[in-house]
Amino acid sequence: MDFLDRYRDIVPDWEAFRAVQFRPLISTARINTLKIGRDVLLERLAEQGLDCRPFQWYPLGLKLDVESPGKLLETLLGFIHIQEELSMVPPLLLDPQPGERILDLCASPGSKTTQISAMMENRGLVIANEPSLARVAALRSNCERLGAMNVAITRYDGRNFPRGLFHRVLVDAPCSAEGRERRGAGVIARGSCQRSLDLQALQIGLLKSALRLTVPGGVVVYSTCTYSPEENEMVVQAALDAEESSGAHLEKVKTPGLRECPGLEEWKATIFSPQMRFAARYYPHINDTGGFFVAKIVKS
Repeated sequence: MDFLDRYRDIVPDWEAFRAVQFRPLISTARINTLKIGRDVLLERLAEQGLDCRPFQWYPLGLKLDVESPGKLLETLLGFIHIQEELSMVPPLLLDPQPGERILDLCASPGSKTTQISAMMENRGLVIANEPSLARVAALRSNCERLGAMNVAITRYDGRNFPRGLFHRVLVDAPCSAEGRERRGAGVIARGSCQRSLDLQALQIGLLKSALRLTVPGGVVVYSTCTYSPEENEMVVQAALDAEESSGAHLEKVKTPGLRECPGLEEWKATIFSPQMRFAARYYPHINDTGGFFVAKIVKS
């Protein structure tokens, strides 16, 4: 856990943050409105005596205190999808509308892709891009199980995605995943500054590509499940600097019912744009979740 010490000066209530890493997360799921209504699903679970509690901040989120929730009939039927709580935030910030063209640049296993499809009521087009052939099977399976019919799957390197214009693009980037420690110990132990810097080059390329592919006035949401400024604020700053002539800017991230910390305005010797405070850092001890970073960029 020593690697976490590098974040001591940026995490509020440091001791609580350290302590929560040893407490496992309760399972969470998203109600899939493409297959079932919320009230019908809640009634169905209650009749079985299953211990489930809706999120206070998101009506389609559920805390499931059950063993092997992935084996529930409701999961197999596509009525619910097992998904980490904060993973549901980026699609909500993206705010896709029925009839739009949406790109999920790093899509597998499809949790956010299918959430986007449900928000669009299966109207419009979602391009779910996943370069790894080994990961496409899970993406396709989840789209089929959940009834996401407006999704087309592609296999490009997201940094070189072909020319196209989208109303909104999600970049849930590959990252060092430090915020997933509560789902299984060992992630942080594998972390290093060099690993974050190696990932940074990929992440910057993905975010620059997303901005290139977005229509003027469109939205790009960048997210990771890591605390590393090298993979978060530094990546967003690099993309903003590259788009300086077009006037891309950050919009404040605020999810009612969740407590977020502002993005960093400096890290060690690096000073970021003052608008970086509009990004959000979610720490596990504040909302009893995993860890997450989200930035919402509007392209002028």
